[in-house]
Amino acid sequence: MTIESVEPVTSVVPVSTRGSRFPKWVRSFGVQIIAALIIGLGLGLVAKYTGSTEANPNGLGATLKIIGSSYVSLLQAAVVPLIFTAVVSSIANLREVSNAAKLAWNTLLWFAITALIAVLIGIGLGVLVRPGAGTGITENAEYSGKTGDWWAFLTGLFPKNFLGLGANTSVVDSVASTTVNFNVLQILVIAIVVGIAALKVGKAAEPFLNLNASALAVIQKVLWWIIRIAPLGTIGLIGNAVAVYGWDTMGSLGKFAVTIYIGLILVLFVVYPVLIKSHGLSVKQYYSGVWPAVQLGFVSRSSIGTLPLTQRVTERSMGVPRGYASFAVPLGATTKMDGCAAIYPAVAAIFVAQFFGIQLDFTQYLLIVLVSVLGSAATAGTTGAVVMLTLTLSTLGLPLAGVGLLLAIDPLIDMGRTAVNVAGQALVPTIVAKRQGILDKTLYNAPRTSQPFMDDSDVSIESTPTERAEARV
Repeated sequence: MTIESVEPVTSVVPVSTRGSRFPKWVRSFGVQIIAALIIGLGLGLVAKYTGSTEANPNGLGATLKIIGSSYVSLLQAAVVPLIFTAVVSSIANLREVSNAAKLAWNTLLWFAITALIAVLIGIGLGVLVRPGAGTGITENAEYSGKTGDWWAFLTGLFPKNFLGLGANTSVVDSVASTTVNFNVLQILVIAIVVGIAALKVGKAAEPFLNLNASALAVIQKVLWWIIRIAPLGTIGLIGNAVAVYGWDTMGSLGKFAVTIYIGLILVLFVVYPVLIKSHGLSVKQYYSGVWPAVQLGFVSRSSIGTLPLTQRVTERSMGVPRGYASFAVPLGATTKMDGCAAIYPAVAAIFVAQFFGIQLDFTQYLLIVLVSVLGSAATAGTTGAVVMLTLTLSTLGLPLAGVGLLLAIDPLIDMGRTAVNVAGQALVPTIVAKRQGILDKTLYNAPRTSQPFMDDSDVSIESTPTERAEARV
């Protein structure tokens, strides 16, 4: 059995044929993002050297912060309805649940394989570079935030309400404020259950499935509008990062940061290309397809915020069927984190051990591997690299105060971590789809001369695979 991607599309007007006053290279999404990075960097430097700080931002700094945070909020607002409607729709299109189970197993297997490779690289770099030796910083750091919990994965599977939403209330200066958050893992579970139930109900569920399909089409249109203003969001995100942190924040932890980035570069530009090439796919096509999501992940520092774009490029540029991508990519955004859950905790744990003069033995290195391969799932209810690090340190019996030592440069490191996370979240579905024979090779190999993806309404459902591929670039 194969999985077909069902796309609510109506016309046959490729983007490349539309009239425009701008040259084609200006209309390229990749060029727009790169230009936004440069502009954001320049504006961030101006804000920083005109006195803007995180506590007291000036006009420019505040503007950049608002633009960046507002854009991430827009993306996150699309996550819940996108995941629910896409997963329900994809499951409803499956004829046999056993095929979905096979794809799910292979996805989890490749999550573990790539995480294992990443953590071994992290351990190797930590042992060779010794980032925790001779830092020249004191031990008076403390950490009192969230800590990792091996029960978080199991408890996180069970939603507290239908939408998988939660609320946190905090009181500051006698003023109470409430923030609403969502658990992607719970939403995924809810959508899978509803989709399977709709399959079992049969004809009586047709009105619901038709409504869900219509809602998905509307959500994708809104999402398209949000993604098209990504360059504006990029200016705000990178500008705020430069204005608030800047590279001088690294200070005495520069050796640790460089070690992390070396590991991230090795995974992103050595391990991933080898895996792509070993499966008979073009490395160039992989990077040209996934790069818009990687760029947004880098500046936004949020795998969840980048999820809509990651899923979009996985379907449109990688050629992964929507029925599978709508399951694998959200799952990856929760549990597939080669940067946050493999390289970072490995190097950071070794850093903490070296800083406090603790000698790690072979068993403890094995524990680092075990926690990194399984820990991202274990912290799915409370995702985050810092939480993942606390889980690793507590499992090894290392001081949690070590987390406080690294918090100062965490935002700068988080940019690279998230970029690698996003690249891996698109890589695994591509590999699994290729191995299962459901990858659209025509779409994967299509030239990407303009848009890396496009609106659903720009491709006809009667079009040939080649026409679809040409239209989507």
